[in-house]
Amino acid sequence: MTGPRILIIDGNVAEIRARQVAALGYDSGNGYARVLQRIDSSLRIDIMTAADGAEIPAGVGLENYDGVTMTGSALNIYNGGAPVTRQIELAKAVFAAGVPFFGSCWGLQVAVTASGGEVRANPRGREFGFARRIVLTDTGRQHPLFAGKPDAFEAPTVHRDEITALPAGAATLAQNDFGVQAASFTYGRGTFWGVQYHPEYDYVDIAAAAERYGETLVTEGMFRDAAALAAFAAELRALQANPSNTPLLWKYGLGPAVRSEALRLLEIRNWLQAAVRPRATRQG
Repeated sequence: MTGPRILIIDGNVAEIRARQVAALGYDSGNGYARVLQRIDSSLRIDIMTAADGAEIPAGVGLENYDGVTMTGSALNIYNGGAPVTRQIELAKAVFAAGVPFFGSCWGLQVAVTASGGEVRANPRGREFGFARRIVLTDTGRQHPLFAGKPDAFEAPTVHRDEITALPAGAATLAQNDFGVQAASFTYGRGTFWGVQYHPEYDYVDIAAAAERYGETLVTEGMFRDAAALAAFAAELRALQANPSNTPLLWKYGLGPAVRSEALRLLEIRNWLQAAVRPRATRQG
């Protein structure tokens, strides 16, 4: 028996994807697919590099999918350009098709913009490595996206943007000192659940992002110098090799929502269970 069919929209342009492959052996789209398969090996997954103008597979319409998810990206909404516009228009098409939609970071920002909300560069600066003190709102504690999640938690993150206005009728599900961290809303025929952080990231993904941004992070004051950045990346790779490394877990203040892979991936698992599988069952 085959599982639900999922479309992953890779938010990055070819140059960034190539740098990800060089560092990790996979790009953001394939990395997301690996995580989805870890959660549910029965899923049938297609990956679309929409930033470069790629189309979904021939003979398949958006309505044929049981769920659509959008990855993170090095792009910024407010910089505009064809790679950004293509993804906003695609998000509108996903809403029009009525397919359950989930997004991490860039995916949240694109869906918000496509639905009439606003995104800007965060005046508080970049949030990098681990988002701290994320707290569920009263609505978030009751929402199926966060079923089983602690009320307050940390999560992998890489972004410098913030949502300044959610679409009409949207609910803020989680927030921290940097702003909105999770939201849900409907638009057209579609429903979107999204997070500003990266539940799909392993420690090595954060390490690779640190090295990819490199000098920018030092210039912004995230790291004292290149040596400090290199030490950070090395320690995250040490955590990847030994997730029970108590001194490093203590050093970075990582609680159960990061220490436990099941809790870290919970939002994606909950979306699959609560939104995607019911549609797959109805589709037959």
